[in-house]
Amino acid sequence: MNSTILLRENLTNTIESWFIPMDILMIITVLLAIVVAIGFLCIIIADKTCHTVPMILVANTCITELFLSFDLVWIYGFTLYADLYNIQVSDSLCSFRGYLSYVTLSLQNCSYLLQAFYRCVIVFYPNRVFWKTARTQLCLIGLSWIYAFLFPFPLLINGGIIYHRDCQICQVIFRLHFPIFYIASCVYAIPVSLIIFIYLKLVLYTRMIGKRAVAVNSLARARRELKMVSRILLLVTVLVTLGVPYVTFIIVSFFTTPPKYHLRIAPYFVNVSVSLILIILFQITDPLKASLFKKQNTIVPTRIMTIHFRK
Repeated sequence: MNSTILLRENLTNTIESWFIPMDILMIITVLLAIVVAIGFLCIIIADKTCHTVPMILVANTCITELFLSFDLVWIYGFTLYADLYNIQVSDSLCSFRGYLSYVTLSLQNCSYLLQAFYRCVIVFYPNRVFWKTARTQLCLIGLSWIYAFLFPFPLLINGGIIYHRDCQICQVIFRLHFPIFYIASCVYAIPVSLIIFIYLKLVLYTRMIGKRAVAVNSLARARRELKMVSRILLLVTVLVTLGVPYVTFIIVSFFTTPPKYHLRIAPYFVNVSVSLILIILFQITDPLKASLFKKQNTIVPTRIMTIHFRK
């Protein structure tokens, strides 16, 4: 009897007053991101002017954001349910949700890398049509999806993704060990480093040809693609900035025990980044803006003509 009471006390945590409001807020934020991502995809599919190779890469980014948002809704839906009923035991799919979070975050960053790589190819290999075809880019997108699903799989099989009772989430534990370096490298360090490398290479190339007597078209093309890569770098900068709390907790875990609710606090910034990135993606994608504004301009005159006819 006494042992049963002690066991129940050990399995029961205090539900803080900010748990449930924050869970609800995160779910609402991610649901809005889902609506926006679906809207962007509908525009890209419906408008034939968006049926280009660069927009295929943008559509891939929207799909990855949508996939990430669905996983976050699933994660925070379980967290909200567990907080409401004070459940301190993981379900059978908790580790799989954690696995999907690493998959979707990697897909997100790889989608930015593919856009930067395409811009780099246009500048350095303008005559190599193979790299600029839709088939090639779709193959690269497929490879990025295979990579994203495969690299965290060993952690799922070996039990590297564990349940954190205080935070109601399954992730790799924060401490000085190989899995945390492995995840950080595959999800963030490798794709972000490659994007920065492409950007710096384009900057140096643009400056170099600007000092030489080269064709005006080559210089204009290099500057145009450099501008596009700088916009992609803006997305990465937002990710890195909002990922500072996450990195901070990881570094702290190397020396001492991180705060009790670190895996509740850090993911909140990731959720905010999903909606913010979709807004920025719309601002930096000219065909997407042109298509949306074109639809608005065609709707307004139709209404005016209808009113005039009735008069």
